[in-house]
Amino acid sequence: MLFLRHQLNISLRRAPPRVRLRGSDRALLVWMTRLWPKLLGGVQVVQPETILRWHRAGFKAFWRWKSRCRRGRPRIDRELRDLIRRMSQENPLWGAPRIHGELLKLGFEVAQSTVSKNVVRHQTPPSQTAVLWFEVTRHPTAEWLAQQITEAFPWCSAPTYLLRDNDRAYGNVFARRVKSMGIRDRPISRHSPWQNGYVERVIGTLRRECLDRVLIFDAPQLRRILSAYAAYYNQARTHLSLCKDSRSRWLGPATLMAAKRTGADNKVAIHPGLSPGHRSKQLSPAPSMSRKRPGLRAAAFR
Repeated sequence: MLFLRHQLNISLRRAPPRVRLRGSDRALLVWMTRLWPKLLGGVQVVQPETILRWHRAGFKAFWRWKSRCRRGRPRIDRELRDLIRRMSQENPLWGAPRIHGELLKLGFEVAQSTVSKNVVRHQTPPSQTAVLWFEVTRHPTAEWLAQQITEAFPWCSAPTYLLRDNDRAYGNVFARRVKSMGIRDRPISRHSPWQNGYVERVIGTLRRECLDRVLIFDAPQLRRILSAYAAYYNQARTHLSLCKDSRSRWLGPATLMAAKRTGADNKVAIHPGLSPGHRSKQLSPAPSMSRKRPGLRAAAFR
């Protein structure tokens, strides 16, 4: 009787021709049919399927609210955040694990990931490496390589160290030339190309971006292509070490030209195994620089 009386009250209301139900009306109808399912047969103002649809929609809304995502973890106090930043600034060699351990000793219960988010990121100077010299030949020899390193580092611009592989093309003539220039020859271990990672990377970049996309027919064509790519690599190409910017925009045209004239741009420590005070260079092996045509070989200094 209560169910029928409520439907009658709805019908007697002054309303537009189409019955408009309130939220309370829907909730009451759903609740009563949930308790007494047989009442669905006596529904007059709406279809029984409508009441079932309301019930399913309410069920979804309830569990969506129940399982809602609480965004992130609780925020840490401002004093603790300032302490993490101060410890990071005063101890540049401390990472997040070390700072996290010190905080635990002081009685602060905080996750290491939270510490990592609040440490100060120390800016490191970008690496200013560039392709300095390249040449092409069909028969690389020790004499030819000695001439190329002389052309790459004229006068007083020779580096302190030279990293190279153990290719047979490097002979006594090359070793004597390097020693006479005041360069310390440092061959990498055998079958360890990872020790010369910078050169291996620039060789891979050259192949992927340039040599794998063109056909090389002779040495003059290879020289032209390498010359164009070297200009693009040194001036227009973006580098991750320069915050995804080009060397010309990062250094500025005037600084870049002055560095080229004085050779200061070439003296950069780029080997992670050396201390920051040393200056080093890397030499890519002559037989492995270009393999687009079996008869052509190129040497590049970087």
